Amino acid sequence: MMTDSILALCYALGADENQGELLLPLARAAQTRLEQRLRPGVRPEDCAEPFQLAAALLVLDGLEQALNGPLPESFSAGNVSVRLGGQNTRLQQAQQLLAPWSQDPGFAFQGVPG
Repeated sequence: MMTDSILALCYALGADENQGELLLPLARAAQTRLEQRLRPGVRPEDCAEPFQLAAALLVLDGLEQALNGPLPESFSAGNVSVRLGGQNTRLQQAQQLLAPWSQDPGFAFQGVPG
């Protein structure tokens, strides 16, 4: 079962086995989310290893947010302001892993003078 493989990768990447109650629904949600991003005709089994790793990265990101809340985009302390990089690196890694099998959500065509 793919969910078991995703959970095993989560544990290998450092998730605590006592967090299993949170990890299972996060793994199912990550799997569904990634399946929806695959190109038509591509199944998770067609890219099993990258798919499972990408799902595990999303699970770990979801776990971190569930336990600690989302990271702020920016913050200030006195005269110092810090703006963080925006998109989560785990999410970026997951997207890069599945890029060869995914629909391209980032493509936009804008008018070009002809």
